[in-house]
Order: sequence, then structure tokens, then C-alpha cells
Amino acid sequence: MAQADKTTIAILGGTGDLGTGLAIRWSKAGHRIVIGSRTLEKAQTAVAALHEISPETPADAMENKDAAAAGEVVVLTVPAEHQLSTLEHVRDELQGKILIDVTVPLVPPKVGTVQLPAEGSAGKRAQEFLGEDVRVVSAFQNIAAHLLQQDVHIECDVLVAGNKKDARQQVIDLIEEAGMTGWHAGPIANAAAAEALTSILIQINRQGQISHAGIKIVGQGDH
Repeated sequence: MAQADKTTIAILGGTGDLGTGLAIRWSKAGHRIVIGSRTLEKAQTAVAALHEISPETPADAMENKDAAAAGEVVVLTVPAEHQLSTLEHVRDELQGKILIDVTVPLVPPKVGTVQLPAEGSAGKRAQEFLGEDVRVVSAFQNIAAHLLQQDVHIECDVLVAGNKKDARQQVIDLIEEAGMTGWHAGPIANAAAAEALTSILIQINRQGQISHAGIKIVGQGDH
């Protein structure tokens, strides 16, 4: 995706820190942002909250189904327990599109313990549920969401898993436009590694008394 190729990005469940932060960063890169929620009223509330944080970030509010229809790329940022119910509601609108799934299967109260779903990962669960006509790409599980809302350099790379290399590359291009580095991490089954790392990073935050442990891929330039 070239810099000039601007995209309508629909963020479903864009009420949290991660969805809001991505909206701010992608809007600055020139993309059109649509915020989706279960009801239009909730989406409008989310857009109002976004404008309080970043008044210069334009965004349209829509119910999830309309948002998914409007988006050329759709991003799912809902809690794990609402992943499948949200996808069921918008399944038809996602056909033929890229879905960026940021779901982390944390199970309170033991969020510091890896507890992956029976399917192997939330990303793989989404792909199996939606079918092959939807290109599910798993990303952003290890990013400290609150940093996305700030004008700071994020020292954490993004592992990008999905069955289609071209879809992964489009997401990596969007990641770079948001000021981070993305890496091809292989097929959607490999999303399990990034999802599991979130619980490990939570443990590192707790034990090391730091606020945003992250991962960095090293070795560039080595021969």
C-alpha cells in the first residue's frame, strides 16, 4: 500500500485505548476513520471521547454492521469474550476484505497466565469462523495501548500473522504509517505466539515495575 493510497479504516469496538490510538495515528497518515460500536449511540459517544483526546482527528460514527460495510480494511478491537458475537454480526460485510484482529484471549483474573482458546489462538478462531474469503491478519497484541494515543516513539515491534502474505504486507504498511515496525510472522496459526506473549509482558510489567514492556526484533544488518 503506497503512501498515496489512502484507505477507509473501520475500527469495530473503537471505544478503548487501542482503537482510539490507532484512529489518531492512521488519521494523521491521511486515512479516513470510521468508529463502529454495537449501537450508533455508543459509536457517537466513542467519537466524542476521541475528539476530547485528539480534537484534530476526524472520524465517522456508525453501528458495527454499517462500519464494516464502509471500511476497506476493518479492525476488531473488542474484548475476547465479544469477538465471535461481533464477527457474527458483520460476517457478510467482511467478505473479500482484510480484518485486522487484535484480540488477546486474556481470562480474568489470571491475565498474567497464558490461556489460549481451544482453536489455538483468537486469530485462528476468527479465520475459521469467517472463512477463507476474509483475510484475517492478527496484529498489535503486544503494544501498550495508551502509548498509541501519545505523540511518542513506541519501542515495540508488531508481529503480523495471517495466511495471505499480501494481506500481511498491507497491514505492515499500515503499521509503519502508525509509526511502528511490523514483521511477517507467518500463517494465522502463529498468532498464538503474539497472543501468549501478552500475558508474559504483563508479568514482566508487574515483576519489573515497568509500565509498557514490549518486544523488539534484533539482528538487522547482520550477515
